[in-house]
Order: sequence, then C-alpha cells, then structure tokens
Amino acid sequence: MRTRTSRSVRLLAAVTLYAAALGAVSGCGGSPQSVRSGDTETQARRAQQVAAAWDGSAAAGAWRNGFHPMSDVMHAPPGGLRSKADRQAYEDHSFVLEGELPATAPKGGLVAWSDGRTLTRPLTGAAESYRALAGGARVGGRPHLTVTGARLGGMSVATTRGPAVIPAWLFRLKGYAAPLERAAVTASELPRPPVKGALDVPGFPLGRMVRMSADGRSVTVVALHGVCGKGPAVDVLETRGSVVLSASVKAPAEGGHCTKQGKLQEVTVRLGRSLGDRVLLDVHTGRPVFYRPPHGPSPSWS
Repeated sequence: MRTRTSRSVRLLAAVTLYAAALGAVSGCGGSPQSVRSGDTETQARRAQQVAAAWDGSAAAGAWRNGFHPMSDVMHAPPGGLRSKADRQAYEDHSFVLEGELPATAPKGGLVAWSDGRTLTRPLTGAAESYRALAGGARVGGRPHLTVTGARLGGMSVATTRGPAVIPAWLFRLKGYAAPLERAAVTASELPRPPVKGALDVPGFPLGRMVRMSADGRSVTVVALHGVCGKGPAVDVLETRGSVVLSASVKAPAEGGHCTKQGKLQEVTVRLGRSLGDRVLLDVHTGRPVFYRPPHGPSPSWS
C-alpha cells in the first residue's frame, strides 16, 4: 500500500524516543539505516512471522476485548474555546481550581459500544482526574482556565472496537456554559506480545499512532529517519487479523555531508480495507502501534 509523509514533527540531535529501541540499528553517521537491495525480503519475512504469531493468538483476543481509545480522552467545551489565551491554556494544561470536587465515586465504570458490548474498567476519582488534567504545572502569571467544580457524566470516544460511550468527569469552567470532558476510566493494558522483538531487521521501529481516518482506511503514525535519507517509507502486510507496518528510510543520494541527526515525521499509510478490529503491529518490536492521547497517559503493557 502507499504511504504519504506529512509535516515534520521535530528535529532532534538525539532522538530519545527511539534510543532504546534502535539499539544497533544505525547507518549514516549514526542516523537510521536505509534499506538496501535485498533488505526488503528480510522485512517481508519478518512481517509474515509477526502476523502469524498474532493472528488467532490470546494476545489478539485480549486486544479485541479491551478498551483502547483511538481519539483524545479530553474534549474542550462544545463550540471550542473562545480566545487565544484560553486555547493556549488548554494546550499547556494550565488550570486552577476554585471550588470543590466530588470526594467519592464508584470503583468501576461501564464502557458501552454501539453494538451492545460492554466492559467495566476502573474509575479514577475527580481529584485524580483533575491532577492529570492540570499536569501539575505551576500557572504563575500565565493564561489559565479556572475549574469551579465537576460531576460524573459520559462522553463518546473512538476505540479499536468502534465508537463507545464512557464515564467522564465533566469539569465546569469559569465563563463557559458547557463543561470540559475528561475520561474517568483507564484504558486496558496492552497485551504481552506473542513474538519477540527483532531489532536486527533493516529499518527502525515506529512511534505512536497519531490518528486514524473516519473510515479506517488510513492510519497516521510517527516515523523516524536520518537527515542522510530522503524520508521514511512504510510497507504494509495486511491479513485477516492484523496489519503489520515495516518502516525504513529511503536511500540517500551518494556523497554529501551527513550529521548525526534524526527527524520525526508523520506518515499516512493507506490500507486495502478498513483497519476494523485488526491489530496494527510494528515489524521490529512485534508490538501494537498504539494510540497515545495528546491529553492522556500512554497505555501500559501487561
């Protein structure tokens, strides 16, 4: 399938996100290695191995039966924030509390999908949810949003199993009629992979998933490439139960100066059919390429 590289995310002198995963996978001046002639066959064999290990496995079943958000777990009030200062405060997690928050809450909350399936997940308290919302940052003289209270309600999020309604804390914001919504339930743990990582495979591990199209026919992931290369490329192996992504670097032109730098980019991958409940996997790690909400914690591994 085709891939399309969108905007650069950030240029890093040392790409901390990938340091542990890359290990010995290096190339020009210590930057990610480009895939040469014959290396694509190695990637293809590894992709088949990863797909075979996951398809029909207990790990795949746990993935499909879990709660894995595919959209942000925090929603600004309907209609959006009214000023540039408020929008900046929202992005910076700049909040102050002026009011009381509920001291008690149920221990569990029900995640409900449109097909009737449900799942009970642990419920976070209002105070804990507020601390995650505010991020522990000192506001000082910076623009901020003021929380005056909260109540337990619900919100809709996209998940690997389709749209779901989940419990949410509805935080009242000073100056706004509608509340800010933040998920009150935790995501399921990511299943233990049924296949070990293989970092000797040409290319490099992928980062997180950024977004999925409404029809599930394309996914956008964070990929790494060195300044020596022409950009990242992502090959796709689709099976009935999984989609395996193999990231590599387009070979650079001969000659020229090469520095030890890496660039993170968003790469949009087109699929032959909707991702659905298939597991999106990385060929190098053998693990799911999970979605990390911009205003929520990363899911943990089981």
